[in-house]
Amino acid sequence: MGKNVTQKLVESHLVEGRMINGEEIGLKIDQTLTQDATGTLVMLEFEAMGIPRIRTELSVQYVDHNLLQEDFKNADDHLFLRSACKKFGLWYSRPGNGVSHPVHMERFGVPGKTLLGSDSHTCAAGSLGMLAIGAGGLEVAMAMAGEPFYLKMPKTWGVKLVGKMPDWVSAKDVILEMLRRHDVDGGIGKIVEYYGPGLKSLTAMDRHVIANMGAELGATTSVFPSDHAVMAFLKSQGREQAFREILADPDAEYDEYEEINLSELEPLIALPSSPGNVVPVREVAGREIYQSYIGSSANPGLRDFAIAAMIVDGKQAHDRVSFDVNPTSRQILENMTATGILGKLIHAGARLHQAGCGGCIGMGQAPATGRISLRTVPRNFPGRSGTKEDQVYLCSPETAAASALTGVITDPRTLGMAYPRFMEPETVLLNTDMLVPPAQEGEQYDLEKGPNIKPLPVLEPLPDTLEGPVLLKVGDDISTDEILPAGAKVLPFRSNIPAISRFVFSPVDETYYERAMGYQKQGSFVVGGSNYGQGSSREHAALGPRYLGVKAVIAKSFARIHLQNLSNFGILPLIFAHPDDWNKIAQGDRLSIPDVRNAIRQGNSVKVINLTKNETYETEHPMTHFQVEMVLTGSLINLVKQKAS
Repeated sequence: MGKNVTQKLVESHLVEGRMINGEEIGLKIDQTLTQDATGTLVMLEFEAMGIPRIRTELSVQYVDHNLLQEDFKNADDHLFLRSACKKFGLWYSRPGNGVSHPVHMERFGVPGKTLLGSDSHTCAAGSLGMLAIGAGGLEVAMAMAGEPFYLKMPKTWGVKLVGKMPDWVSAKDVILEMLRRHDVDGGIGKIVEYYGPGLKSLTAMDRHVIANMGAELGATTSVFPSDHAVMAFLKSQGREQAFREILADPDAEYDEYEEINLSELEPLIALPSSPGNVVPVREVAGREIYQSYIGSSANPGLRDFAIAAMIVDGKQAHDRVSFDVNPTSRQILENMTATGILGKLIHAGARLHQAGCGGCIGMGQAPATGRISLRTVPRNFPGRSGTKEDQVYLCSPETAAASALTGVITDPRTLGMAYPRFMEPETVLLNTDMLVPPAQEGEQYDLEKGPNIKPLPVLEPLPDTLEGPVLLKVGDDISTDEILPAGAKVLPFRSNIPAISRFVFSPVDETYYERAMGYQKQGSFVVGGSNYGQGSSREHAALGPRYLGVKAVIAKSFARIHLQNLSNFGILPLIFAHPDDWNKIAQGDRLSIPDVRNAIRQGNSVKVINLTKNETYETEHPMTHFQVEMVLTGSLINLVKQKAS
C-alpha cells in the first residue's frame, strides 16, 4: 500500500512510538515559530531550562501581535525578545515586519520539514508540504531544547478537491465550506490532507488560506503536497533551492474521505460568533455593516489585497464603513506599493494599518458596539475584536470589498462587474532586511528584562486529594479568548502572570478573579462543556487559572492544544464518562477527588464526589503517560528539572 503525504512526513520524523491511530508518538522538530504574545513566556521557560542555545535547525521569533505601544510594556518586551534571540540563537523578526505565518512561508518554510509553533495557526505552513503544528509555548521551548514533540497519532482525513472555483469564489470559501459541513470540532484528532485534480488551480497562498483555518476545525494540522504550486512560490521568493517534491502515492489511502467540488461553491460567510456558523452570503445580504477589514494570516497574500483593490478601483467606500486594510508583511506592503494596489485601496478610502496581526487579535480597529464587522480574519469568537458586544462575520476579500462599497453585506456576484483576474507574479520585490540573523555561537549576551517581566510562579505537585468548590460552570465551545482574553488591555501582561491572571474568565464572569483569589491556596474546579478551550494556543489560558488555584477542569471534551496546556501546567483534565452528568453539577457545588494521584497512575477512570449533593460521577482522564507525569509533578518544567537532577 502506498503512503499519503501525512504518512511520509510523520514517518520521516518519527523518533518514538508507532504510526497507529491513538498511540502516542514522538516527532523530531526541525523548526520552531514563536510570536510575541506567547514568545516572552517561551523565552522565560527556555531560560529556566538552563540550555545555552537552541538545538533546532532553525527557530524564529516574530513580533506581530503586541505592536501598540501605549506605554513601556510592549516596547520593553520587544527588547527582551531581541536579547533572547541573540542569547539563544534564534532569528528575530522586528516589529512591523509582518505576521509570523506569511513571513515564515516567504522566508523559512521548507517542504518536508516539521514546524512547531506557539500559535494555533502555525498549521498554515502545511500549504508548503510541511508538517506544521500549533502547540503550547512550553512544548515549543522543549522543542527548542532538542526534545521530541509528543502527541497521539491522528487519523488522516483525505479531502479530495475536484473541479475549479467559479468567478467570485476563492480559497476562503473552500475552508468555510469545510466549517459549514463539520463545525469547529469536526477535525479533532485528525490531520486534514487535501489532494485531487482541484489542487491544480490553487496557488501556494490559496492553500495557506485553507491550511490556516484548519485550526478552526479543531484539526491537528492540514497538509498539502509539495508540487508545482509550491515550486512556483519558492521560486518567486528566490528560494527554489528549498523545493522538494512530496506527493501522495497513487495507491495512498486515508482513514476518512471527503470530496469538495470546487465548481459548486458559492460565496460563504460565518455569522457571529463562531467560525462554524456558516451560511451563503446571499442569505444575509442587505444587512447594514460598520466595518470591512481585509488582511490577517487567514488572507495574507498579495492576491487577496489585489482582488480587493480591483473591486474598489475608482470607487469610494460607503461613508458609514470603516474600510480597514492590514498588510500582512513588510514585503507584501512594498509589493502593494510598487504594483499600484495600495494606491487603489487608499484612494477608495482604506485605513492603512501597520504590517501585523492588528484587529484580528483585538489590537485596535475594534468595531462599534453591536454593529456588523466583516473580516477576512480566521476567528470571530465573542469579544475577540476588542468590542464586547461585537458582531463579527468572516468572509472572503471579494465579499469584504463588495460590501465596503455598498455599506451592506453584499454577494459580490451582484456587483454588476466582471470578476477581476490577478495572476501571481513570477518574481516579487524581496525584503529580508528586517530579519535579524542569530548571533554567532560563543558570543555572550544578557537578557534585557523590563519591570513588567516577572518570574514564572512556583507550581506545586498534585496533592493526594483534591477538594474545593466549582467556581465556574460554562457551556460548549468555550474558547481561550473567553478563558483569558487577548487585546490591547490584556496581552501586554503576557510576561507577568500575576497581573494577567486578573483577566481570567472576565468575558464570561467579571467576578471570577475576586472569588478565585479566596481559594487560591485551597484549590477550585471549573466545569465545562464540549470542545473546552478551542482557539488560540496561548498557554496563559491554562497558566492563569492555575495561578488562581484551579486544580482540575471537568468537561465533556477538550480542544487538543488546550488539553496539552492544562497538562503542561499541572491542571488535571477530566472528561465526563456520562455527558449528562454535566447537568447535575451546579456552580458552587463542592467537589472532592480522593486518592487522585493513585487514580491517574493506575488507569483512566477517576471518581468525582459531589459533597454538596452526595453524588458520585464517573470521569476519565484523556492523558498520555507523559502527561500524567507532568500533572503529578505539577508542571512540565518541574518534570524536566526532576529528571535533570
